[in-house]
Amino acid sequence: MRPRHDDPLIPEDVQARDLPGAARVELKTLSKDNADWVAKHLVMAGRLIDSDPELAHLHAMSASRRAGRVGVVRETLAITAYAIGDFALALRELRTYRRISGSNDQLPLMVDSERGVGRPDRALELGRSVDRTSLPADVQVSLAIAMSGARLDQGNPEAALAELEIPQLDPNRAFAYSADLFHAYAEVLEELGRSEEAARWRERAAAAEAAFDQADVEEHETVDIIEEDLGFGEDELAADDEPNDSDEPDHPDDAAEESAASHDHEEGEPDDGTVPTQP
Repeated sequence: MRPRHDDPLIPEDVQARDLPGAARVELKTLSKDNADWVAKHLVMAGRLIDSDPELAHLHAMSASRRAGRVGVVRETLAITAYAIGDFALALRELRTYRRISGSNDQLPLMVDSERGVGRPDRALELGRSVDRTSLPADVQVSLAIAMSGARLDQGNPEAALAELEIPQLDPNRAFAYSADLFHAYAEVLEELGRSEEAARWRERAAAAEAAFDQADVEEHETVDIIEEDLGFGEDELAADDEPNDSDEPDHPDDAAEESAASHDHEEGEPDDGTVPTQP
């Protein structure tokens, strides 16, 4: 028997049109009234995910009970489950989302969820199951960070560092995702006892954040970072490792978990233009 679930209240100011257009398109398979009702719960889940993830999860559950065959609904439920630490549920929902949508854009979250349930080996196998070059650059970066975390879970910081040495680890250019990558790289360097290098990459992360914010560019655009402004010499830059990618066998998803997930719910590359930073 399904446990009782009371739908959380939706403020009067919330409208279905507040949901992004691409998500609303996915709801067109529903009746108008149901689509509007589901859309409002998805809007609330998005609003609350950072401030009140538990309540956001309740909204996502409500949407899922009325639109369980819609990809964006299952994706939202997975994200809120991850946010509250229910990694097993997040995994099941992410697998269902991938099956419905055919998209690998949430692969990093799947890898991190495998880590969350204590399976770093499985996390690495899952991450290697997809050709990374087929993924958008921001997803490649998120995947590298998740894979690096799995290596740390295994107690292998050298391999964790190698996972992060990807083409996007460029100290001279910054995208919206660069600061996260630089910070992750710094953390692993610190783990390896390479504190001076870690400090430099933290400075680069801060510079990337500042340059990107000040340039006021779109998320997919690039910002040039002038290393001289950070006090880095050519010798220091040359000492950084060259990026490299790992290529190991893949592993299939757990079919039993996917099958269980399918019955849990009911229907009811970047632009070339750059913006220089100011000295």
